[in-house]
Amino acid sequence: MINTYYLYQDNQQVGPFTQYVIMDMQLDVHTMTLSPLATDWQEMIDLPEFNYYFENRGIYPPNKTNYANFGWRFLAYLIDFVIACVIGIIFITGYFLFLEANRLPNHGRVLSTTQKNWINLFSFLMIIFYHSVFESSRLRGGVGKVVCKLSVVDVKGERLTFAKALSRNMGKILSSMIFGFGYLRILWNSKRQGWHDELAKAYVIRRK
Repeated sequence: MINTYYLYQDNQQVGPFTQYVIMDMQLDVHTMTLSPLATDWQEMIDLPEFNYYFENRGIYPPNKTNYANFGWRFLAYLIDFVIACVIGIIFITGYFLFLEANRLPNHGRVLSTTQKNWINLFSFLMIIFYHSVFESSRLRGGVGKVVCKLSVVDVKGERLTFAKALSRNMGKILSSMIFGFGYLRILWNSKRQGWHDELAKAYVIRRK
């Protein structure tokens, strides 16, 4: 027997449709659906049989089966941290070579307070820009997240806009406060969200 589903659209029940017919529709992850295996309406995001349908469209709906845990997210962070350190070392080395080549004042190995402040500001902005660009791209995350098969998505499972990705990464300042409590919250939050995730209404999911 072929399973059939009813949909709730334009304030009315429509159907029944087979799963194959539904997969030819461009439906939203929050479309209310009545499954033959359920007695109540559910959002399509909560029906595992449609995960492949959405993933084929480049959509990764966040749900309780794919929220990325703290361990995977921390591993991705470490990978990106190493990459950021390498980029930082390249920048500082280039900066010293530039000073030496131009014989500018204070071009020795000891940096002035102003120089250190500029380097720190550059490093901060570089990390924010790096994550924001990658999270709003088709990769949905930096190199660390790609390696760990993690994706940063919005409530519909789609990639973030650059503005949302930027707000998420700026929000990491908030998560870093009070001994990183905003990050540690991922350990017990039911949706594995840190403060910066909630701020941007974003989720980190692990792809199968």
